[in-house]
Amino acid sequence: MGMTIAEKIIAAAAGVERVRPGDIYTVEVDQLMSNDGTTHLTIDMFHQKLKNPQIADVKKLVWIVDHNVPADSPKTAATHKKMRDFAKEHGITFYEGQGVCHQIMMENHVRPGELIFGADSHTCAYGALGAFGTGVGCTDYLYAMVTGKSWVLVPETLKFNLTGKLQPGVYARDLILTIIGQIGANGANYKAMEFGGEGLKTLTMSDRISICNLCVEAGAKTALMEVDDTALRYLEERGRSPKHVFASDGDAVYEKEYTIDLGSIRPIVAKPHFVDNVVEAKECAGVKIDEAFLGSCNNGRLEDLRVGAALIKGRKVHPLVRFLVVPASKEVYRQALEEGLLQTFMEAGAIVMNANCSVCWGSCQGVIGEGEVLISTGTRNFKGRAGHADSFVYLASAATVTASAIKGEIATADML
Repeated sequence: MGMTIAEKIIAAAAGVERVRPGDIYTVEVDQLMSNDGTTHLTIDMFHQKLKNPQIADVKKLVWIVDHNVPADSPKTAATHKKMRDFAKEHGITFYEGQGVCHQIMMENHVRPGELIFGADSHTCAYGALGAFGTGVGCTDYLYAMVTGKSWVLVPETLKFNLTGKLQPGVYARDLILTIIGQIGANGANYKAMEFGGEGLKTLTMSDRISICNLCVEAGAKTALMEVDDTALRYLEERGRSPKHVFASDGDAVYEKEYTIDLGSIRPIVAKPHFVDNVVEAKECAGVKIDEAFLGSCNNGRLEDLRVGAALIKGRKVHPLVRFLVVPASKEVYRQALEEGLLQTFMEAGAIVMNANCSVCWGSCQGVIGEGEVLISTGTRNFKGRAGHADSFVYLASAATVTASAIKGEIATADML
């Protein structure tokens, strides 16, 4: 009996020939990413809970300040300083002001076949390059940091066979929201979501990151895509090579398989307060909004900014709407600047911000007040996620968010 991609990566990390779902293995972790959301807690435990504190392999660590950048309070500033000082003392790869952690990891670090722990739930984004990325808490992160190892329960795998091609005006964001709506927010609990098929070849790297990034919203332990020429070309352009290029065996066993015709996907909106509360975007047409957000590790890449800029060029942001445009990384920001995209947004009345998590994180820039409505390309729409507990967050694609910012109410691009 064959193995899936997830099973092969775990087997390699455990140094065994084969694994099966339900087995528990000690594994060697390839990379450990942490951001300013929780790293200060890890540092405190390192100093206070360990008898002989040490780092197994500092080259495996990547620390990124991205959630509250620049610092929004003395408390945040102290958190950043603690992280900054510890990284300097131990020689940890450190980024500050460079963008959102997952985008930076994809641009600079992730390699196919790796097992990567991240102290952030959306670490599953790394599956776009065929890496087993999974989010962990501070305790698990600390253990892996000081030993280089951890344990993994081998997950069952759900297989998504993609066929056809997305229609014009429909995006990868619409696809993954459709899938989450289909299987539910608990539909992939502690499972791997694997994507393949001819339809995958039609998707860009940006599309793939967007899809894998949101799989945790269905409860997934990780998300994985078959590594093809598109992924290998992205890797080569960035001067990296794979650790392993794994493909699932023909006789691999999946818990369940789905076939999805990309041509059948329509523009989608996830309504408050759950990511699986999805409907076709047209069903939300006319809902008044106060703020629109184009950014995050899910939809803040150059391709997303191009979509938004093309729609808003020659138009204006509605006078009663705040439109926040936040590139996912400094690299994306620079490219968007060179292409004139940021100028287009500013001329239309949008607020262009530095590369960071922004309102997706919901604790600093752009938070919304009581009763306010946000339409967002962020990752979550839980109650209070973007500010006041009695506010409302709708999730949608870059196109729908931009169209809504222009109209002052939820709208799709073809409604402009």
